[in-house]
Formats: sequence, structure tokens, C-alpha cells
Amino acid sequence: MLGSPQSAGVVLIVDDVPENLAMLHDALIGADYTVLIATGGELALERAGRLPPDLILLDALMPGIDGFETCRAFKSAAETQHIPVIFMTGLQETQHILRGFEVGGVDYVTKPIKPHEVLARIASHLKRARDMEQIQLALDAVGRAVITVNEDRVVSWQTPAAQTWLSPHIESDGCLLDAFQACLTLSEAQSLKVRTAKTNLIFRRLVGDARGITLLVSLQSTVPDPAVLQANFALTGREADVLYWIAYGKTNRDIADIIGMSPRTVDKHLEHIFAKLGVETRTAAASIALGR
Repeated sequence: MLGSPQSAGVVLIVDDVPENLAMLHDALIGADYTVLIATGGELALERAGRLPPDLILLDALMPGIDGFETCRAFKSAAETQHIPVIFMTGLQETQHILRGFEVGGVDYVTKPIKPHEVLARIASHLKRARDMEQIQLALDAVGRAVITVNEDRVVSWQTPAAQTWLSPHIESDGCLLDAFQACLTLSEAQSLKVRTAKTNLIFRRLVGDARGITLLVSLQSTVPDPAVLQANFALTGREADVLYWIAYGKTNRDIADIIGMSPRTVDKHLEHIFAKLGVETRTAAASIALGR
């Protein structure tokens, strides 16, 4: 959503101390934000479910559902999992700061609250969220395959191309299969190749943020081993070898050099392959070998 044209953004403040609510409310209103208020975790979840804000300021320690469990609930709901959460915590509560990051917070401010610091943090994270939204729209438009996955392997966002390629590999609860677990630990300099029945899927990390890890996905077709081609299409061993390299785009002369036969013999094998597969072109034969 990221606010209306008349607003700098919509911020939900969650705190059980009236003085903190009043101070933050006045500071945010003064900076042209639309402000929602909740005095506890349950009310925060209800209000964010009805009107998802652009950012959440969340007190770490509250009666009932504390801030950590509230944040965990935000991150488990599809409509709120992408929203940046900034924790408010005491200056010396290091364990609370670490726990806030563990449950999905993107930042923290310490008490006593300094309004100018809060406004600066909010502006920074909203800008990053808007930038990410624009990037996602651009990726949708150009047809790149990109996904965002959280620490539980749940896909929170994907482009249409990624949805087409990955739908067989996503469980009913929205999680990528276990084979993709290593995606979550990729650095920006690394890639991961996952071999599936018909293709290799190559994953590269783009960025990590409150929504999870965003990955670029590319597709690399795989060719079955010659023994598999021989068994599936009633080919001779040599015919299977030729079809294998045809599927990899090799020319007849290349295949002759690789296998150790004359180009004329490759031509003969190719004629037999075409007849057995019921095709007339190298491209059609390669497509059948690739299982398309």
C-alpha cells in the first residue's frame, strides 16, 4: 500500500504506555504520516489485518502477547509478512534486540524514545520498501524469474516466470521443497544448482530484507544420460550417444570428433534417430530428448 498520495505512509504504533503513544502519534502526524494505534498485540494483529500499514513500531515488552510473539504472527500472515517492523526496547536489553531480529524485525530504537531518531529510521525503511516494490514491478514487466523466500522456505513473492518454473516444487503450504533449503544461506557471490527431472534450476541471491531473501532463478535444461535415451526410445548405443550430443546443440562434425567416428556415420545415425522418433529436424529430436 505504502500510503496514500496525501500521506507519507501509514504507520502502526503498538505500545501499552499512553505517554509513548501520544508522543509518537504527535511526531508522526507532524511528519505527514497516517497513524494507527494499538495498545496490545491482539489489537495490533486485528488492526493490521483490516488495514495493513506500511511500517510497524512495536514495543518489545507488553502484557498478554508480547512484541516478539506479535511480530512472529505478523511474519506468518501473508498480508502482513512483508511489512517492516521496528522494535522499541530498553537501552540495556541486548537479548531483546537480538530476539527482535530473530523473529523478523528490521531495526530497533531504544527507550527513552527520541522522536527525531524514530522518524529517521521510519523514513529509511519506507524508502527501502518502496524501492523494493518498484524493483518487483520492473521484474514482473521484463519477465525475469525472481522469488522472495523467508527463513521457513515460504515463498512470499514471485514473478510470473518464477511461478511457472517453480510451481511443481512448491508444497501446498507455500514452502519450497527441502532440496532448496541451501538457497537460504547463499551469499551474493554464490549460486546454487538444483537438478530436477527435466531441468537445472540455478539460484542467485539478489538481496535480503524484511520480506526474506530475494533470489534470481534461471533455467538450464538437462539431457538424460545416453543409457536412458537408449532405453526410452529403442535406440542403439551409438544412436543414443548421437542424440545426447544433438540435444546439447553440437554439430555433426563436433559429434564425430567427440565420439570418434566420421561425420558421414553421424549423418546415418541421425537418419535412424529421426525415423525412430518420428521427427524431421534436429530441433525436434533435441526437444524430445529434453522431455519437452
